[in-house]
Amino acid sequence: MSEKTGFEWPTLLLLIATYAVWAAGTLLWPVSGLLSVVVTGVAVAQFCSLQHEVLHGHPFRNPNLNHALVFPALALVIPYERFRDTHLQHHYDPALTDPYDDPESNYQDPQVWARMPRGTQALLRLNNTLLGRILLGPAIGTRFFIKAEIDLHQKGNPAILHAWMMNGLGILLVLGWLWGVSDMPLLAYAMAAYLGYSLLKIRTYLEHRAHEAPRARTVIIEDRGPLALLFLNNNLHVVHHMHPTVPWYDLPALYAERRAHYQRRNEAYVYRSYAEVFRRYLFKAKDPVPHPVWPVRKADD
Repeated sequence: MSEKTGFEWPTLLLLIATYAVWAAGTLLWPVSGLLSVVVTGVAVAQFCSLQHEVLHGHPFRNPNLNHALVFPALALVIPYERFRDTHLQHHYDPALTDPYDDPESNYQDPQVWARMPRGTQALLRLNNTLLGRILLGPAIGTRFFIKAEIDLHQKGNPAILHAWMMNGLGILLVLGWLWGVSDMPLLAYAMAAYLGYSLLKIRTYLEHRAHEAPRARTVIIEDRGPLALLFLNNNLHVVHHMHPTVPWYDLPALYAERRAHYQRRNEAYVYRSYAEVFRRYLFKAKDPVPHPVWPVRKADD
């Protein structure tokens, strides 16, 4: 595992390359609209993975410099500051999958689930298949996220307004590029951003499972293909949760050194590749929507 010095050049170089691919994608619009959306969408997904690296303290020691590197709101919808705060909250492993205390949980409190309209239940069941998560997940996740943000703002949380104002400035940078340099229409760019979120939903689809033991809730996907790069090796997710400050390029070696240990740690919650995940869950839900081991609890506790 490498020592962190002044900066981590693999992360910095990848960020520069990602911005270059993003710019190229937006400039491809006159050549091919479809190619432009796809290339831009892949760059947005890679950028979001790099935002995840940044919030964990990479590539520089200075957090303000790190945050400046990912200030443009390429993904449009989720403010970086809110992603940072909610994700760091998510890293409290005893609360993983908790419908209330884990901001990234897709499970519902069974009592809340029982009161939901049948149409909403059907939509969330579909969202629990991999195909549903890819197609519908960005819209459903954004809806729940924004509702939670509005609730927090109404309760007087000052971080919410600031984060969204900063995100607005980040969006202005994107709009300035689209309107001043690129011919890509805003609607096409919104489609690319949605595609970026859809790709990320492949990673987050089964990162965590409901389990009574917190250490057994986090997955290992032993994939070393293009998706592993796109997700910056977060497919080795239990390694990341146990060592959240380790940079992405050190995770595979760290896993290889103690593979048996990590698999014992998470009680063999392991998949060999994303191909296996697609085969098993593209049309089939891995989990129920109501939390299967959730204690009886009132939603307003």
